[in-house]
Amino acid sequence: MAICASLISIDPIRFNSNSVTKFSSISSRSSTSFKFSRIKAVQDNEGGRRRLIDIIRLVPDISRNYFKSPSRRTLFGGISLLGGFYVAQTISLSFGALAVNDVIAAVVCVLLTEYVTRFYYSRPKVTFPIALLNNFKMGFTYGLFIDAFKLAS
Repeated sequence: MAICASLISIDPIRFNSNSVTKFSSISSRSSTSFKFSRIKAVQDNEGGRRRLIDIIRLVPDISRNYFKSPSRRTLFGGISLLGGFYVAQTISLSFGALAVNDVIAAVVCVLLTEYVTRFYYSRPKVTFPIALLNNFKMGFTYGLFIDAFKLAS
């Protein structure tokens, strides 16, 4: 009976779309009739080793391509809105329960929302990260309003 195991190793730091992948296979037979096969993938990029700054420079292009889809933009917009709602509920609960520094927390919340509003509407062109920040602010404001209605009842 023969057992076959294969190992594939890819170095993620040296991964490049322009690189050439070479596969090499080494097989050996042991005296106990087990067959082990080893496959190694080697990435060749023309410039040698890839530095960390090169990877960091690729991140904006990768994220720009990732968020081209309207469904992904809508999904992350909703996540941002719900994230703002969650943060508002957490702040309201923690400062409201302790009754310590609630006035300071309220001032910080108002300043935050006013600054984000000014930042959003002062831009000539709204980019996707700025729209996500505005969605977060809308969820934050909505969460504070809902909490105020809970306290009033």
